[in-house]
Amino acid sequence: MAMSATAMMADPWVLAQQQWRQQRASVLTEPDGWLSLVGLHWLMPGRQAVGRTVDADIRLRAGPDLLGEFELREVDGAQQVIWFPPSSREALHFNDADVSSDAIVLGSDTSEKPSWISWSDGSVQLIERGGKLGLRVRDSSAQTRRDFQGLAWFDPVQDWQVSARFEPKPDGSTIPIANVLGQLEDTPNPGTVIFEKEGASYTLEALGDPAESLFLIVADRSNGKQTYGAGRFLYTEAVVDGEVVLDFNRMVNPPCAYNAYSTCPLPPPENRLDLTVQAGEKTYPGAH
Repeated sequence: MAMSATAMMADPWVLAQQQWRQQRASVLTEPDGWLSLVGLHWLMPGRQAVGRTVDADIRLRAGPDLLGEFELREVDGAQQVIWFPPSSREALHFNDADVSSDAIVLGSDTSEKPSWISWSDGSVQLIERGGKLGLRVRDSSAQTRRDFQGLAWFDPVQDWQVSARFEPKPDGSTIPIANVLGQLEDTPNPGTVIFEKEGASYTLEALGDPAESLFLIVADRSNGKQTYGAGRFLYTEAVVDGEVVLDFNRMVNPPCAYNAYSTCPLPPPENRLDLTVQAGEKTYPGAH
């Protein structure tokens, strides 16, 4: 027999699920969360003026009239981006500090020292995807953030919290993961997760670190109907003694479900489940 709404809200397990979902919405709507993305501009070799002015080579939807010039060049066989700040830079910050140099080497989001250029209500970050370097722009007053519709979820059901077996792979194993840009990248693949549901056995290729958290990019038969068409993400807790819990109630949409400027990875063929997972986050009701 299904639980009444009152009984569900009184259940500690359900309450924990609801609190987790509230926290997810809170993170999404932070000033620099995924809902704040307003642009993604790929850099070309040479110098490019960047800003809101009509004369800019790369025109931003948000930010200062002139953010400066960005030069993409090759140094010792590697790509490098130099930022030349404008003369009027009092309102700008580099990694949360005042801008004190006339030429700054930027680190991408995949480097050991990522760089941020920020102003009162937004920022630019250098990102790297498949050898391409670009500027990702955030604006805390983005329409996607202002018009946030809330998240839609399936009711939490304990049957969708399942125990799984983790089978490790040899060190250095990788799996090709495609992204929405059409790029393919060999990604560390520490092992396979095996679980039982509705009398059948299913496997998922895992990313991440088994000692901390596995990351699963999953497609299922609900995609494009009740859930986001390009699949969903599932994060786990650490693997313990070869076992891990898959809580499908906490499957979430990738950032691409909320904005047009993300570079989301897609489920590998091995992670396309012949199963309808009516659990976790549904299709986002808002526009992007």
